[in-house]
Amino acid sequence: MVAVTPILQAGQAVSPGRPRRTRLWRGLVLGVAAVYFLVPMGTSFWFTVHNEQQGFSLGAYLRILSAEGFGTSMLLSLGLAAATIVTVLGLTLPAMLAVRLGAPRLRPVLEVVCTLPLVVPPITFVSGIGTVLRWGPDHLASTPFWATLIAIQNETFPTVLVLAYVVLALPFVYRSLDAGLHAIDVRTLVEAARNLGASWPHVVFRVIVPNLRSAIAGASFLTLALVLGEYTVAALLGYRTFPVWIVTIAGSEGQMSVAVSILSLLLIWVLLLVLSGAGAKRRSSS
Repeated sequence: MVAVTPILQAGQAVSPGRPRRTRLWRGLVLGVAAVYFLVPMGTSFWFTVHNEQQGFSLGAYLRILSAEGFGTSMLLSLGLAAATIVTVLGLTLPAMLAVRLGAPRLRPVLEVVCTLPLVVPPITFVSGIGTVLRWGPDHLASTPFWATLIAIQNETFPTVLVLAYVVLALPFVYRSLDAGLHAIDVRTLVEAARNLGASWPHVVFRVIVPNLRSAIAGASFLTLALVLGEYTVAALLGYRTFPVWIVTIAGSEGQMSVAVSILSLLLIWVLLLVLSGAGAKRRSSS
Protein backbone atom coordinates (compact mmCIF):
# COMPACT_ATOMS: atom_id res chain seq x y z
CA MET A 1 0.00 0.00 0.00
CA VAL A 2 2.86 2.36 0.84
CA ALA A 3 4.52 1.66 -2.51
CA VAL A 4 1.30 2.05 -4.48
CA THR A 5 0.18 5.35 -2.95
CA PRO A 6 2.88 7.55 -4.54
CA ILE A 7 2.10 6.04 -7.91
CA LEU A 8 -1.62 6.79 -7.52
CA GLN A 9 -0.85 10.27 -6.27
CA ALA A 10 1.47 10.86 -9.16
CA GLY A 11 -1.20 9.64 -11.58
CA GLN A 12 -3.75 11.91 -9.98
CA ALA A 13 -1.34 14.81 -10.22
CA VAL A 14 -0.57 14.19 -13.89
CA SER A 15 -4.06 13.41 -15.22
CA PRO A 16 -5.57 16.91 -14.75
CA GLY A 17 -2.80 18.36 -16.91
CA ARG A 18 -3.68 16.28 -19.94
CA PRO A 19 -7.22 17.63 -20.40
CA ARG A 20 -5.87 21.18 -20.06
CA ARG A 21 -3.22 20.49 -22.69
CA THR A 22 -5.85 18.90 -24.96
CA ARG A 23 -8.16 21.89 -24.55
CA LEU A 24 -5.28 24.24 -25.31
CA TRP A 25 -4.40 22.50 -28.57
CA ARG A 26 -8.06 22.19 -29.50
CA GLY A 27 -8.60 25.89 -28.93
CA LEU A 28 -5.48 26.72 -30.94
CA VAL A 29 -6.59 24.58 -33.89
CA LEU A 30 -10.11 25.98 -33.80
CA GLY A 31 -8.73 29.51 -33.60
CA VAL A 32 -6.50 29.02 -36.63
CA ALA A 33 -9.41 27.45 -38.54
CA ALA A 34 -11.69 30.34 -37.58
CA VAL A 35 -9.14 32.90 -38.82
CA TYR A 36 -8.62 30.91 -42.02
CA PHE A 37 -12.35 30.86 -42.83
CA LEU A 38 -13.72 34.03 -41.24
CA VAL A 39 -11.13 36.54 -42.48
CA PRO A 40 -11.85 35.88 -46.19
CA MET A 41 -15.58 35.82 -45.43
CA GLY A 42 -15.37 39.12 -43.59
CA THR A 43 -13.34 40.69 -46.39
CA SER A 44 -15.83 39.49 -48.98
CA PHE A 45 -18.75 40.81 -46.93
CA TRP A 46 -17.08 44.22 -46.61
CA PHE A 47 -16.59 44.29 -50.38
CA THR A 48 -20.34 43.71 -50.90
CA VAL A 49 -21.53 46.43 -48.51
CA HIS A 50 -19.01 49.23 -49.05
CA ASN A 51 -17.97 51.38 -51.98
CA GLU A 52 -16.25 54.73 -52.23
CA GLN A 53 -19.25 56.57 -53.72
CA GLN A 54 -22.09 55.41 -51.41
CA GLY A 55 -20.25 54.17 -48.36
CA PHE A 56 -22.07 51.42 -46.46
CA SER A 57 -25.00 49.95 -48.40
CA LEU A 58 -26.91 46.65 -48.55
CA GLY A 59 -28.02 47.27 -52.11
CA ALA A 60 -26.11 44.28 -53.44
CA TYR A 61 -28.18 41.94 -51.25
CA LEU A 62 -31.46 43.71 -52.00
CA ARG A 63 -30.96 43.33 -55.75
CA ILE A 64 -30.45 39.57 -55.65
CA LEU A 65 -34.08 38.43 -55.86
CA SER A 66 -34.86 40.81 -58.72
CA ALA A 67 -31.70 40.01 -60.69
CA GLU A 68 -32.28 38.59 -64.15
CA GLY A 69 -31.70 34.85 -64.28
CA PHE A 70 -31.38 34.33 -60.53
CA GLY A 71 -34.65 32.45 -60.06
CA THR A 72 -34.34 30.20 -63.10
CA SER A 73 -30.71 29.29 -62.43
CA MET A 74 -31.37 28.62 -58.74
CA LEU A 75 -34.41 26.44 -59.47
CA LEU A 76 -32.44 24.55 -62.11
CA SER A 77 -29.56 23.84 -59.71
CA LEU A 78 -31.94 22.79 -56.93
CA GLY A 79 -33.77 20.45 -59.32
CA LEU A 80 -30.47 18.98 -60.50
CA ALA A 81 -29.38 18.56 -56.87
CA ALA A 82 -32.59 16.74 -55.93
CA ALA A 83 -32.33 14.40 -58.94
CA THR A 84 -28.64 13.78 -58.21
CA ILE A 85 -29.29 12.95 -54.56
CA VAL A 86 -32.05 10.46 -55.39
CA THR A 87 -30.02 8.83 -58.17
CA VAL A 88 -26.72 8.51 -56.32
CA LEU A 89 -28.39 7.17 -53.16
CA GLY A 90 -30.50 4.76 -55.20
CA LEU A 91 -27.37 3.40 -56.86
CA THR A 92 -24.91 3.42 -53.97
CA LEU A 93 -26.93 2.20 -50.98
CA PRO A 94 -28.27 -1.05 -52.56
CA ALA A 95 -24.84 -1.83 -53.99
CA MET A 96 -23.14 -1.34 -50.62
CA LEU A 97 -25.77 -3.47 -48.85
CA ALA A 98 -25.44 -6.25 -51.44
CA VAL A 99 -21.65 -6.29 -51.12
CA ARG A 100 -21.73 -6.17 -47.32
CA LEU A 101 -24.31 -8.97 -47.01
CA GLY A 102 -23.56 -11.23 -49.95
CA ALA A 103 -20.05 -10.59 -51.27
CA PRO A 104 -17.80 -8.96 -48.65
CA ARG A 105 -14.69 -9.79 -50.71
CA LEU A 106 -15.87 -7.33 -53.35
CA ARG A 107 -15.82 -4.43 -50.89
CA PRO A 108 -12.32 -3.24 -51.95
CA VAL A 109 -13.42 -3.31 -55.59
CA LEU A 110 -16.52 -1.24 -54.81
CA GLU A 111 -14.45 1.20 -52.77
CA VAL A 112 -11.99 1.72 -55.62
CA VAL A 113 -14.79 2.23 -58.15
CA CYS A 114 -16.63 4.73 -55.93
CA THR A 115 -13.53 6.76 -55.02
CA LEU A 116 -12.02 6.76 -58.52
CA PRO A 117 -13.61 10.14 -59.49
CA LEU A 118 -11.35 11.82 -56.91
CA VAL A 119 -8.28 11.18 -59.08
CA VAL A 120 -9.90 12.27 -62.38
CA PRO A 121 -9.69 16.06 -62.95
CA PRO A 122 -13.10 17.59 -63.72
CA ILE A 123 -11.75 19.19 -66.91
CA THR A 124 -10.75 15.75 -68.20
CA PHE A 125 -14.10 14.32 -67.16
CA VAL A 126 -16.13 16.98 -68.94
CA SER A 127 -13.92 16.74 -72.03
CA GLY A 128 -14.82 13.07 -72.31
CA ILE A 129 -18.53 13.87 -71.90
CA GLY A 130 -18.32 16.55 -74.57
CA THR A 131 -16.57 14.18 -76.97
CA VAL A 132 -19.30 11.57 -76.53
CA LEU A 133 -22.07 14.15 -77.02
CA ARG A 134 -20.45 15.39 -80.24
CA TRP A 135 -19.80 11.85 -81.48
CA GLY A 136 -23.27 10.54 -80.74
CA PRO A 137 -25.50 12.39 -83.25
CA ASP A 138 -23.37 11.31 -86.21
CA HIS A 139 -23.06 7.64 -85.29
CA LEU A 140 -26.39 7.00 -83.52
CA ALA A 141 -28.74 8.80 -85.91
CA SER A 142 -30.21 5.53 -87.20
CA THR A 143 -30.65 3.95 -83.76
CA PRO A 144 -33.16 4.49 -80.91
CA PHE A 145 -30.33 5.90 -78.79
CA TRP A 146 -30.30 9.08 -80.86
CA ALA A 147 -33.54 10.36 -79.30
CA THR A 148 -32.21 9.49 -75.84
CA LEU A 149 -28.98 11.37 -76.51
CA ILE A 150 -30.94 14.45 -77.56
CA ALA A 151 -33.34 14.20 -74.61
CA ILE A 152 -30.61 14.16 -71.96
CA GLN A 153 -29.28 17.45 -73.35
CA ASN A 154 -32.57 19.33 -72.94
CA GLU A 155 -31.74 22.84 -71.71
CA THR A 156 -34.86 22.97 -69.51
CA PHE A 157 -33.55 20.08 -67.42
CA PRO A 158 -30.20 18.68 -68.66
CA THR A 159 -30.13 15.08 -67.48
CA VAL A 160 -26.54 14.83 -68.66
CA LEU A 161 -25.57 17.12 -65.78
CA VAL A 162 -27.32 14.79 -63.33
CA LEU A 163 -25.27 11.88 -64.65
CA ALA A 164 -22.07 13.91 -64.36
CA TYR A 165 -22.89 15.08 -60.83
CA VAL A 166 -23.67 11.51 -59.75
CA VAL A 167 -20.14 10.50 -60.71
CA LEU A 168 -18.60 13.52 -58.97
CA ALA A 169 -20.62 12.99 -55.78
CA LEU A 170 -20.00 9.25 -55.63
CA PRO A 171 -16.85 9.36 -53.40
CA PHE A 172 -18.50 11.61 -50.80
CA VAL A 173 -21.72 9.60 -50.71
CA TYR A 174 -19.79 6.35 -50.42
CA ARG A 175 -17.71 7.57 -47.48
CA SER A 176 -20.75 8.91 -45.63
CA LEU A 177 -22.78 5.71 -46.10
CA ASP A 178 -19.77 3.51 -45.30
CA ALA A 179 -19.33 5.28 -41.96
CA GLY A 180 -23.03 4.83 -41.23
CA LEU A 181 -22.97 1.13 -42.09
CA HIS A 182 -19.92 0.61 -39.87
CA ALA A 183 -21.87 2.02 -36.92
CA ILE A 184 -24.67 -0.58 -37.09
CA ASP A 185 -24.83 -4.38 -37.29
CA VAL A 186 -26.40 -4.65 -40.73
CA ARG A 187 -26.34 -8.44 -40.96
CA THR A 188 -28.11 -8.95 -37.62
CA LEU A 189 -30.79 -6.38 -38.45
CA VAL A 190 -31.44 -7.91 -41.86
CA GLU A 191 -31.56 -11.49 -40.55
CA ALA A 192 -33.92 -10.52 -37.74
CA ALA A 193 -36.26 -8.68 -40.09
CA ARG A 194 -36.21 -11.49 -42.67
CA ASN A 195 -36.89 -14.13 -39.99
CA LEU A 196 -39.92 -12.13 -38.94
CA GLY A 197 -41.25 -12.26 -42.50
CA ALA A 198 -40.30 -8.82 -43.77
CA SER A 199 -39.80 -8.40 -47.52
CA TRP A 200 -36.61 -6.90 -48.91
CA PRO A 201 -38.20 -3.49 -49.64
CA HIS A 202 -39.51 -3.46 -46.07
CA VAL A 203 -36.06 -4.37 -44.74
CA VAL A 204 -34.38 -1.59 -46.69
CA PHE A 205 -36.88 1.24 -46.10
CA ARG A 206 -38.17 0.35 -42.61
CA VAL A 207 -35.10 -1.20 -40.98
CA ILE A 208 -31.88 -0.08 -42.69
CA VAL A 209 -32.72 3.46 -43.83
CA PRO A 210 -33.97 4.70 -40.39
CA ASN A 211 -30.68 3.55 -38.84
CA LEU A 212 -28.73 5.37 -41.57
CA ARG A 213 -30.68 8.61 -41.27
CA SER A 214 -27.68 10.72 -40.27
CA ALA A 215 -25.41 9.15 -42.90
CA ILE A 216 -28.00 9.66 -45.65
CA ALA A 217 -28.59 13.24 -44.58
CA GLY A 218 -24.85 13.90 -44.60
CA ALA A 219 -24.48 12.40 -48.08
CA SER A 220 -27.42 14.46 -49.30
CA PHE A 221 -26.05 17.75 -47.98
CA LEU A 222 -22.60 17.04 -49.41
CA THR A 223 -24.19 16.36 -52.80
CA LEU A 224 -26.25 19.55 -52.52
CA ALA A 225 -23.12 21.55 -51.75
CA LEU A 226 -21.31 19.99 -54.70
CA VAL A 227 -24.12 20.78 -57.17
CA LEU A 228 -24.55 24.35 -55.93
CA GLY A 229 -20.81 24.97 -56.24
CA GLU A 230 -19.87 23.03 -59.39
CA TYR A 231 -18.94 25.31 -62.31
CA THR A 232 -16.61 23.50 -64.71
CA VAL A 233 -18.93 20.78 -66.04
CA ALA A 234 -21.98 23.04 -66.49
CA ALA A 235 -20.02 25.89 -68.06
CA LEU A 236 -18.13 23.76 -70.57
CA LEU A 237 -21.30 21.90 -71.57
CA GLY A 238 -23.09 25.23 -72.08
CA TYR A 239 -25.73 25.17 -69.31
CA ARG A 240 -26.55 28.13 -67.10
CA THR A 241 -26.76 26.70 -63.61
CA PHE A 242 -26.50 28.76 -60.44
CA PRO A 243 -22.65 28.77 -60.25
CA VAL A 244 -22.45 29.67 -63.94
CA TRP A 245 -24.92 32.51 -63.39
CA ILE A 246 -22.78 33.87 -60.54
CA VAL A 247 -19.69 33.94 -62.75
CA THR A 248 -21.67 35.46 -65.64
CA ILE A 249 -22.89 38.44 -63.63
CA ALA A 250 -19.50 38.96 -61.98
CA GLY A 251 -18.37 41.17 -64.86
CA SER A 252 -21.24 43.65 -64.52
CA GLU A 253 -22.38 43.10 -60.91
CA GLY A 254 -19.27 42.19 -58.96
CA GLN A 255 -20.70 43.06 -55.55
CA MET A 256 -23.91 41.13 -56.13
CA SER A 257 -22.08 38.02 -57.39
CA VAL A 258 -19.96 37.96 -54.23
CA ALA A 259 -23.06 38.58 -52.09
CA VAL A 260 -24.84 35.60 -53.68
CA SER A 261 -21.77 33.43 -53.11
CA ILE A 262 -21.66 34.41 -49.44
CA LEU A 263 -25.35 33.66 -48.94
CA SER A 264 -25.11 30.27 -50.65
CA LEU A 265 -22.07 29.36 -48.58
CA LEU A 266 -23.80 30.40 -45.37
CA LEU A 267 -26.85 28.35 -46.36
CA ILE A 268 -24.71 25.24 -46.78
CA TRP A 269 -22.98 25.89 -43.44
CA VAL A 270 -26.31 26.30 -41.65
CA LEU A 271 -27.61 23.05 -43.13
CA LEU A 272 -24.47 21.19 -42.09
CA LEU A 273 -24.65 22.63 -38.56
CA VAL A 274 -28.30 21.60 -38.28
CA LEU A 275 -27.38 18.12 -39.45
CA SER A 276 -24.51 17.90 -36.99
CA GLY A 277 -26.69 19.10 -34.11
CA ALA A 278 -29.47 16.66 -34.98
CA GLY A 279 -26.99 13.78 -35.16
CA ALA A 280 -25.41 14.67 -31.81
CA LYS A 281 -28.86 14.99 -30.18
CA ARG A 282 -29.90 11.59 -31.57
CA ARG A 283 -26.71 9.94 -30.29
CA SER A 284 -27.10 11.47 -26.82
CA SER A 285 -30.74 10.36 -26.59
CA SER A 286 -29.75 6.84 -27.65
